[in-house]
Parts: sequence; structure tokens; C-alpha cells
Amino acid sequence: MKNLNADVFARSFGQVGSTVLAVAVAVVVLEVVLYFTLKRGLKWKYALPFMLVAPAFIGLAILVLYPILYNFRLAFSNMSLRRFTPERGMTTGLAEAWQNIRMVFTDPVLKQQYFFPVFLRTLLWTFMQVTVHVVFGMMLALLLNRPMKIRGLYRTLLLFPWAIPQLIAVLAWRGEFNYQYGYINVILRSLGLNPVNWMTDKVANFMAFNIVNFWLGIPFMTVILLGGLQSIDHTYYEAAEIDGASRSRQFRTVTLPLMQPVMTPAIILGVIWTFNLFVVPYMINQNELETSDILVTALFRAAFEYNRYGFASMFAVIIFLLLLGFSVAYMKLTGFNPRESITGRIGTTVGE
Repeated sequence: MKNLNADVFARSFGQVGSTVLAVAVAVVVLEVVLYFTLKRGLKWKYALPFMLVAPAFIGLAILVLYPILYNFRLAFSNMSLRRFTPERGMTTGLAEAWQNIRMVFTDPVLKQQYFFPVFLRTLLWTFMQVTVHVVFGMMLALLLNRPMKIRGLYRTLLLFPWAIPQLIAVLAWRGEFNYQYGYINVILRSLGLNPVNWMTDKVANFMAFNIVNFWLGIPFMTVILLGGLQSIDHTYYEAAEIDGASRSRQFRTVTLPLMQPVMTPAIILGVIWTFNLFVVPYMINQNELETSDILVTALFRAAFEYNRYGFASMFAVIIFLLLLGFSVAYMKLTGFNPRESITGRIGTTVGE
């Protein structure tokens, strides 16, 4: 048995080593070709920066761009486990793409659940998460931005939920939702209350992974907003105090306008990340309740449990278009412009 394990390890190590060696040789060859072509041949003054960026660009194209393009290609096919290759009946074209779009909106995306109920549940999940993250993140950021003793320690402790590997944190939380041994139900029993079936009740399970992501997401939003608060010049608040503005008015007319260049991208990223968050809803939904699935977990099940690859690829494209439309609409509604100066924004608000 030990000899078998050693052989497997040696074989795996050899495969990894050969792959690393092949990549290293390819990078060296690429750099040599670029050097003699751009530096020696064309005498291009930007040859060195281009040579330094080229391997990373090609690596990202292989690891990121190619899978995206391949996903779009699969979205125009009827590929499944039974139709895995053209020889086994896989076809590609506009008819297959339209069929996939029709199935996403009219057929069950899971075994019983349809697209729009799952979509509405995803919107509810995203709205709850981003709202709580921003509200409580702003509250904690305002508290941590004030002078206090051992403020650095508080900031460090606040980062722990975000710094812990997400999968480890979710698995730990899943244990706390155990009906018999979980600490949450232990507390409920000690208070004379009935324990909750967190893993089998559809409402309780939905709230369970919301609670977990509240705990995981608030620290990140706090750090982002705290950085924005620390960049605000105190002279704005001094001027507002001279004008007789109260604390609440200072928050509305000074803090919020100055924080908008920070909050807008943070909220957009928060919506995208939460909308596409997979680990928390999937791992907490231990019993695979379809009433707890959101779009991204339904997409995962369609692709890797039900093996509907063409359907799942079009499903992914639709999710991408939904998030792209939201990002553009939100930036239009908020008037967000990264080039706009902060002083111009605050000047029009404090003077009201």
C-alpha cells in the first residue's frame, strides 16, 4: 500500500513538474522571440514593458478569456451528457441558442423550480445582503473612524471573518445549524424555545445562509467604507459646523456625497459578488432544497448534476447580461463618474 501511494505521488509530482517545466520553456522562448523581434529588429522603445506583460497577458487569455469564449460557444449548442460530441448528436447554431433561451425561461431550471421564482429569490437574497452590508458597514466604519483607544486592535478583529477562508467558515457555521448539536439550537433550548430545523425548513434554511453571509460580508464593506471616510478632509466638517449644520446634516451633506465615489463601485461589486456567490448558499443548503437555491446554484446543478451543458451555458450568459444591465443602470441612476472631482461634488451639496 505504501509503495502504491509512493508511486502515485511520484507520478503526480512528475506530471506537475513536467507541466511547470513546459510553461517555463514556453515563457523563455516567447521572451527570446519578442526580444529579437521588437528590441533588436524593430528597435521599439516600449519593447521591454511589452516583454514583461506578454506572458501574463497570454496566461490570462488562456485561463480567463478562452473559458468565457468557450462558454458562449456552448450556449449556441445542445450539448449534454448524451450529446457530448458532434459524432454523438451535438449540434451548434442559432436554432440551438434560441431553444436554450426558451428552455431557461419556460422549462424548470432545477427539477421543479422555474427561472422566475429562483430569480426573485436571488433578488431578495442580494437586496438583503447588500443592504445589511452597507448599513452596518457604514455604522461600524463611522465608529472605527473616531478617536479611541486600541482602535487598531478593533480593526484587526473586525477583519477576522473576512480573512478566514470562506469554505472553512461556512462549514463551521453549518455545524452550528445542526438541529441537535448546533450551538444556535442549544441556546434556543436553554431559553425555553423550540429548536429550528435549519437544514430542512425552507424559510429557516434561506435565513441560515443569509445569516452566514451577513457575518462574512460586513467586515469587507466596513473596510472599504472606512478607507473612504479616512480620505475625507476634516476641513469640510469644520466648515459645516461653522455654518451650524447638525451631525445628521453633516452626514447627509458632507459624508454621503463624498463617499459616493467609494460607495457606488462598492455596491456594484457587492451586488455582483452576492448575486454570483456560490459557496454559502450551496454548502448551507445541505439537503439540496430547491426552495433555497439561487440562480448561481441552480446553474451549477444544471451543468454538473443534470449535465445540461448547452442549457447551463446560456443560463450563465443570461445571468451575465442581467448583472451587466444592473451595473450600467445603477451608474446612470446615481450619476457616478469616476473622473468627477470630489471637490466639485461637495461644493454643490454643502452650499444647499
